[in-house]
Amino acid sequence: MFDKKSRYAKLPVVMLYDSRGRIVETTPPAKKVKQSLLGIHARRQGERPDLLSTHYLSHPTGYWRIAEMNNAMTAEVLTLQKEIKIPAKNMEYEDE
Repeated sequence: MFDKKSRYAKLPVVMLYDSRGRIVETTPPAKKVKQSLLGIHARRQGERPDLLSTHYLSHPTGYWRIAEMNNAMTAEVLTLQKEIKIPAKNMEYEDE
């Protein structure tokens, strides 16, 4: 289901009941990451989150880190913002 490099790949599948009483498979939230702020990016028209993560983090699929730093549930939310917080390349997972 997840790419083997994903932070969700090794998490257990959890079975829950949804609001209609059906059993659904879900994955619990991944560990939070500690990120320091690199700076603020003034987004220009046409700049996609994957392009920003490639530029700043050297990884096109790292856009989730930018979304997380900006409290955006999805990458698409970032496209509505004019100023985007950019995390530094280094990060650590928080201990539980």
